Amino acid sequence: QVQVVESGGGSVQPGGSLRLSCVASGNIFRLDTMAWYRQGPGKQRELVASVSRENTINYGDFVKGRFTISRDNAKNTVYLQMNNLRPEDTAVYYCQVQNTDWELIRSAYWGQGTWVSVSL
Repeated sequence: QVQVVESGGGSVQPGGSLRLSCVASGNIFRLDTMAWYRQGPGKQRELVASVSRENTINYGDFVKGRFTISRDNAKNTVYLQMNNLRPEDTAVYYCQVQNTDWELIRSAYWGQGTWVSVSL
């Protein structure tokens, strides 16, 4: 089993910045894609950004150059730097990691989420 813990959420004013962190631990063999999703009030969960082990990165269209995802493989950690935050970015942000075990079976694990609130 793999445990996933997010941190770094909070409340900011529009235009502000936050940096989210997500650490994976436990029975890790090889971490593949690590990603951030979010779910706003009354909305479906959507992909914010993902980064493969080879550092191939994808962003949701709404990011528009405001967010940056990065990972530290030595620390089993993925980060999300969020700048120029907008009220519509208010959501619970979830981290998902994919772990491939020694039998080459890939499984996805989710964190509990961290709340980000953007308002005046």
